[in-house]
Amino acid sequence: MTGARVLIVEDEQHLAEGLRFNLEAEGYRIEIVPDGETALKRLMAEGTNYDAVVLDVMLPDIDGFTIASELRAAEQFVPILMLTARGRPEDVLRGFESGADDYLPKPFELAILTARLHGLLRRRAWSRQDRAQPSAATSTAPAAERTSTLPEQTVFDEKSATEVFAFNGKTLDFSALELRAGARVVRLTLMEAELLRYLVRHAGRVVSRKQMLEEVWNLHEDTDTRAVDNFIVRLRKYIEDEPANPKHLLTVRGIGYRFIPEP
Repeated sequence: MTGARVLIVEDEQHLAEGLRFNLEAEGYRIEIVPDGETALKRLMAEGTNYDAVVLDVMLPDIDGFTIASELRAAEQFVPILMLTARGRPEDVLRGFESGADDYLPKPFELAILTARLHGLLRRRAWSRQDRAQPSAATSTAPAAERTSTLPEQTVFDEKSATEVFAFNGKTLDFSALELRAGARVVRLTLMEAELLRYLVRHAGRVVSRKQMLEEVWNLHEDTDTRAVDNFIVRLRKYIEDEPANPKHLLTVRGIGYRFIPEP
């Protein structure tokens, strides 16, 4: 993504400068800040428009988790690639819960960071293209060509700008990272969308917490599965008419969850 504007939030100067040197060689426009407070001020400033943020977790004042949470709370959905000192599952899940879109444990290979960053920017570009086109709700194409209400018929093509799933008066638009219910639009983080995508693909079937950890977050170690429960609570607020009395995201005691599109 030549010319993309990227903010690096990293207090280790040698690492930050190394990233700047290599990413600028790839055509990125790089800015660096060494602490969380400065990062938040810059990201929240009116008119600021970064294409992505490379965000270290361990910072001298405000940590990366807090920065990501505050950005999402302020409806700032710039893609965030979070850097963690260790790839501990609890750190990874906490990063995703705070709103990060991807993570990379230190030390990392530059080629891997570049590939992850490019992937986030590519998704952002697709989302912008999708927003510039008529939405599924307003398109003149036949409904069957725009959406699908059955999981096995839904086309989950990563490059498709019409990657949508309709259920019970709601529409999940995975390419735009949005949930639409009437006039209400909920912006999803990448991981929220990926978990919903997984549940939709397995609609009607019971999926365990362990399956979700392994297949959505790629975590294979013993991990506290309460993080999955926290994500489910958040998703229920988005898709349920009564989150305390769910009809779509059902708990299967002792195992996991089941997604029911049409109760």
